[in-house]
This record gives sequence, C-alpha cells and structure tokens, in this order.
Amino acid sequence: ENRSLDHYFGMLNEYRKTQGLPQDVDVTPSNATQLAYDKSAIFSPFHMNSMCVEDMSPYWNESHNAWNHSDHTSPVPAMDGFAHAAGGDSRIAGGFDINGQRVMGYYTDQDLPYYYFMATQFAMSDHWFSPVMTNTPANRLYSMAATSAGNVSQPLTKVNVLTIFDRLQNAGITWKNYVPDYPNGSSLKPFPAYAKYVGINIRPMNEYFTDLQNGSLPQVVFIDRDSLNGLDEHPGPGISVQKGAAYVKSIIDALMNSSAWKDSVFFLSFDEFGGVYDHVPPVKTISPDGIKPVLLPNDVCTMRNTSAGGPLDMCDFDITGFRLPNFVVSPFAKLHYVDHQNIDTTAILAFIERRFNLQPLTKRDAAQPDISAMFDFANAPNMNPPVPPDQPTNGPCYTNALP
Repeated sequence: ENRSLDHYFGMLNEYRKTQGLPQDVDVTPSNATQLAYDKSAIFSPFHMNSMCVEDMSPYWNESHNAWNHSDHTSPVPAMDGFAHAAGGDSRIAGGFDINGQRVMGYYTDQDLPYYYFMATQFAMSDHWFSPVMTNTPANRLYSMAATSAGNVSQPLTKVNVLTIFDRLQNAGITWKNYVPDYPNGSSLKPFPAYAKYVGINIRPMNEYFTDLQNGSLPQVVFIDRDSLNGLDEHPGPGISVQKGAAYVKSIIDALMNSSAWKDSVFFLSFDEFGGVYDHVPPVKTISPDGIKPVLLPNDVCTMRNTSAGGPLDMCDFDITGFRLPNFVVSPFAKLHYVDHQNIDTTAILAFIERRFNLQPLTKRDAAQPDISAMFDFANAPNMNPPVPPDQPTNGPCYTNALP
C-alpha cells in the first residue's frame, strides 16, 4: 500500500548498472526538488535510513495539490505540491515532519534487495499508474471492477457493479480471493460479490499455501494486503518496508517452488502512491463509464467551475493517479525487461479478460494496452529461475526523525 515508483525504484538504474544491464528505467532525475511547506527550504531526494516513515495523505485534494500546488485543477502538471501536501497533513496530525521533507526519501537495493532483484530479473513497467488520483478505496474499486462508480473516497453505500470475479464465475473460470485479514480485509467487500462469495471463493490467506502444496490453486487469484499484521508497507509507525517485502517474498517463493510455477503469472502492484514524490505526471486516460466524481463540499473540484472541461479535466476520471512500484514474476516473463507503455492497474483486468476471452468491464480496462509484451509465450518457460536474495528485516524503524 501507498508507495510511489520513485520512492522504491528511483535508484533502479544504478542497480541495473551493477548487473551489466541497460539503464533504461525512467527513474528520479538528479535535479528533482520540492519546496517546503513553509517555503523555508528546497528538498532534494535523500536515502531513507528508517524502514518506517510518517504517514502522508494521498486523498483527492492532496493528490491534486501534488499535481499543481498553485492551481489544483489546472491541466498543467507542475508536480510541485508533494511536500506541501505532506507537511500540511503532518501539521494537522501533530506529526514530526511538518514541512513534508519525507516525500523525497527513497530506498535502494541495500534496503530492498528482494524487490530490486525481482524487478530486474523478471519484468516491470516504469509507467504503471494507479487508476485514479486519490487514495486507497477508489483505486481498489478500480482494481476489482475497472471503475469506482463515481467514488473518490470510501464508498458510503454498496457499489452495485460487476467485478472481474463475477465475470470469471459466470464463465466457469476458477478463482479465489485470499485474505490475510479475513474476511473484512477483502477488496471485494464494497461489492455485492462479497456477500455472494465470502466463505466460498473468498478465503483465509493460509489456504493459499495449502492450495499450492495440494496442487489445487485456482486459475485466477487475488491476494489482499496484510494490514492486520502490519505487513502491507503502508506508511505509519511500526510498519517496516523490509518486513513487508519479506512477506511478499514468502508468497512468491511458495509459488516458485510449487507445481503451479510452470504456467503462472504473478503481478505485484501497490494500490496508490501514498503522497510520496514521483516525478512522472499522471497521464490522460478514459472515463470508465461517464459517471462523474461524487465530491464533498470542500473538494477542490466542488469549489471550481467543473464545467470548464478541456482536453484534460482534472475533475473527472479521465486522468490516472501517480506511478506505482510493480513487477511481474513468471516463467514466461522476459528477462530484465522494462515496459514503457502508459498503463494503470486495470491492465491486469484486461490481461485476464484477453486470457479467458471475457468482455471488458468498462471503457477503462478496454482501453489498456496489451501488457503481453512483458512475456514470451512462444518459447519454453523458464523452469530454473535464479534464487532470489534474502530480504533483511532488521533495519531501523522510526517516524519521529529523518532520514
């Protein structure tokens, strides 16, 4: 949860260089800066010593502030309000980093050797965006249904749309949603599918490992984050990125060492950027269903003349969120491959739809590029991948100081 590509993989080209590989990832530029909340300093990227960081706000207003501080609804991506948004959030919460310097912190392969190895050994995208420029709830709706049905924050009522899992069920494709915080942690909870499938296809996380051992993994799987045990990498006290990465390693290691590996594809992504700096502006996309954002009285778009429109309407769903860390692990993944197409997380839905000959859920997933470019399905699968490195978990963890 809640990490940007620059924050995790901004130093990926330096790592690729040590491996004798092309440095072709769109990483943090050397001149990247952000102005402090109180304008007293200019912050440059810095290496985080702490594996934990004070939380930041990626909500609708703060995300639009990050996009353009002086005019939140301008179509011009100034990308200059990250520190201001984080500093304001810290001041409201009584936090430490009241000027927002933490948005420029990054991790390296020394901190996250497992992630750096997997993103380099297999395939990744350097233009993978969250579906919408806001916080977790709406982006998770998109990841299940390719729309948020107008929601830009936590939905207050049931979201009555079909999910990818409804489509799979109707097509006779086997699937499960494995949930560490079972059952309430399921990303399907806002949808009618939750009540329909909880206890049947929506299952506790430990069943994933059992199914791998028994050779009974279904055709499509969605694994929710583990917020219950603080292993989801969400910024906040006590939440270590290293412990989260080690947990992900245990999930993927189990897959790689199972009978399912030979014909599997594993996508790792984050829900949204979490308020952390990323230098690449969100990109124009397509509104999934024409439904307009349902806004509150204090939302920046409510206070603006939303009829302004234009080639890029910052008050609609025709722009993505910010870039996310990601990689694809598979015996079919192209080795050391970096994909540069502009996609968002609904590209996974489009991949599933193409694989099983399903109709798109909305115009959003229908518009996604074919990410099969990350794979080589013509040749024999790689049945002997290199052994991933260990992931340390003993790095310092504090949120009351920087770096």
